[in-house]
Parts: sequence; structure tokens; C-alpha cells
Amino acid sequence: MPSIGASLFWIVASAVVAPLLAGLFPRKLVPEVVLLLLAGIIIGPHVLDIAVEGSEIGLLSDLGLGLLFLLAGYEINTAEITGRGGRRALVTWLASLALAFGLVWLLSLAGVTNAGTAVAIALTSTALGTLLPILRDAGALDSRLGKTVLNHGAFGELGPVIAMAVLLGSRGSLASIAVLGLFVVAAVLVAFIPDRLRREGSRIAAIIRAGSETTSQTTVRLTVLLLVTLSVLAMWFGLDAILGAFAAGFILRRATAGGYEVLETKIDGLAFGFLIPIFFVTSGMAIDIEAIASEPGVLVAFVLLILVVRSGPVYVSGRFDRGPGGTDPPFTVRERTQLALYAGTGLPLIVAVTGVAVDSGTMTTAHASALVAAGAITVLLFPLGASLIGSPRDRQADHEPDAVDSQAANDENRGVDT
Repeated sequence: MPSIGASLFWIVASAVVAPLLAGLFPRKLVPEVVLLLLAGIIIGPHVLDIAVEGSEIGLLSDLGLGLLFLLAGYEINTAEITGRGGRRALVTWLASLALAFGLVWLLSLAGVTNAGTAVAIALTSTALGTLLPILRDAGALDSRLGKTVLNHGAFGELGPVIAMAVLLGSRGSLASIAVLGLFVVAAVLVAFIPDRLRREGSRIAAIIRAGSETTSQTTVRLTVLLLVTLSVLAMWFGLDAILGAFAAGFILRRATAGGYEVLETKIDGLAFGFLIPIFFVTSGMAIDIEAIASEPGVLVAFVLLILVVRSGPVYVSGRFDRGPGGTDPPFTVRERTQLALYAGTGLPLIVAVTGVAVDSGTMTTAHASALVAAGAITVLLFPLGASLIGSPRDRQADHEPDAVDSQAANDENRGVDT
């Protein structure tokens, strides 16, 4: 068995090689995340077997997952998710959940799958944290399409986490809702702390500002403390740590109203430079190729279900999206397809949901492996498909008058036979 040191070397080496390979592809058609997952599959125990996760690397991976969801929560604009686009995204996610329960119920009657509740929740997830580096590298975060992806991604992460806490909890639904409410109250109380630290003339605030540009790096340390505190708090309440990390991102955004570019740069360096790549590589290492090959039909069924349950409603929703003010043209077919593929991308929450279901004995490990593999396939192929479908130039062309019709009209005015 490979040692922890050797495993960490190969994981970090994969994290270095992935962006170099991604840069060789024109227009960055192959996202770096895809290459990190592929590298994990190759070096993992199911192919070359030169790297294992272990508890030490697992801790780094968990921190990477936490930072991934913290940054996802940080990117969410409260005004956006409470506005027209956010309400539409919420309704779309609820439609996805209802559709998921209906289809999974039919499949359970046919004996195709068990653990219907867990499977239904997993099918409605959107890996916003996974999409962030892809959208950021493509320069699409500030575009209308990017903001819509963020809206759907916010509910595609928060919705399944809440559903998992309520429907898969061991306490029962009512008790789980009460515990979830207590966590929300605790998170709100934590959110008031930054307000007190920011008061003008505060000695503590002055120390924090002075130390932010020294070796103390106080703002980074406070961010990590916020992440760890809320993650541990969530686990203490019997909830998934992902919920705490997501809440930490919301609170960090509130604490840095208007944005704090220096802090964002430092957190990006810590997250995307080290910890998040470890999470993606170790996620790839966990994919069992032999288990997938033993039940290819189940794998294909899960991928198709994700397309129908999550991508389908989002595609339909894009037809009625006219921007925040309701005056923009609806998304084109190309843009709706891109939006649907991005929304259907899921992995971290699928891993979390299947882990809870397997631990409770309601899901077999074979079906859990197939569902996780299906999530990995969406990360491998869906963002790539969205990138191939259209570039920013293509999206602009979709909103411009048809070039052929325009040229024909000009020729007609000049008396040219077209």
C-alpha cells in the first residue's frame, strides 16, 4: 500500500499538472476540474494504485470541500436569490424534487433502485462549488447566464442539504426541522459578531486590519475559524458539515459588504491553490471503475435521471427568464442548453447523500457507487458540453439580427438580386 507521503506527492503533482494540461486546449474547452477527477481515477487504488486517501489526506480533502462550499455561499448575492430570478430558481428546484420523487417511486416499483428518498434528493443537486472555478475561468460569473447559474446552483445546493437534514435524519421530520431551526438561530447569532468587530473605533477591528497584511494574516485566520466553527456546529446538531460551510460563506459576504478584494485573493490562493484540488483528486480516486462496469445499466439510468430531473426543469425555466427587470429577451436554445447542463452538474452533494444512505442501511454500496459515478460523469461531461455548445461570441450572435436576412435586405435596397 502506498504511504501517505507518496500519496500526497502524487495528489499534489496531479494538482499541478491539471492546469498545465487544461491550458493546452483551445478556449479551455476541458475544465481543470475534469482533469483533476481523471487524474484521481488514474493514480487511485482502482487503476495504478499509487495513491490512497487515508485519514490525513481525508482531512485536507474535507477542508477543501468546506472551502468549496464557503466560496459558493460567498458568491451568492442575497438580492439575486430573493429577486425574480431567485424565486424562479426556487420553484424550478421544487419542481425537480417533485419530479424526482415521482420517477424514483416508479423505478422502485420496478425494482431498479432502492433508497428512493436518498436517490431523489441526490438527483436534484447542483454542484455550484464545482462550477465556480469553471465559470470563473470562462469569465462568465458576471454574465446574465452566469448569474442565472448561480441562482439555480444556490438552491441546487441549499435545497438538497435541507431536504437531507429533514428527510434522511434519524430524529424524524419534525425533530429534524426543529434542530435545523436551532442551527439557523445559532448561525444568525454568529453573523452578528462581525458587526461588532467592524464598529468604528473598535480596538479589535484596528488590530485585525493591522494584522491582515502581516504574517498574522488575521482576516484569513478569522475566515478559517468561521468555516470550522459553523461546520462543527452543524455536525454537533447532527447536520451535514456542508450546511455549515455554506452558511459561513453567506456570513463572510455579509461581513465584507461591498466585497474585500484582498481577502478574496488570499482565500482563493488557499482554496484553489491547495485544498480544493486535493478534494477533486481524492473524489476521482474514490470512483470504482470495476463496480461501474458490473452494472452499466444502472449507471446510465442515473445519468439520464439527472438530465431529466435537474436539467429538464432548468431548461424549461430558462424559456421564461427575462432577466432581473423582466425586460431582457429570453435565453436562446443554446443558452438554455448550457444552463441546463451546468445545473445538472453534481458530485459533492451526491457523495454526501449516498454516504448518509449507506450508513443508515437504506442504500446498497453498489447503487451508491453507481450514483456517485453518475455524478462524476456529470462533472466530467456536462461543463465540457456547455463549453462546446457555445462561446461568448456565439451567445452574442444569438441576440443579433440574422446576418443572412440583414444582408438580403441591404442587397434588396441596392437593387441586387438575392
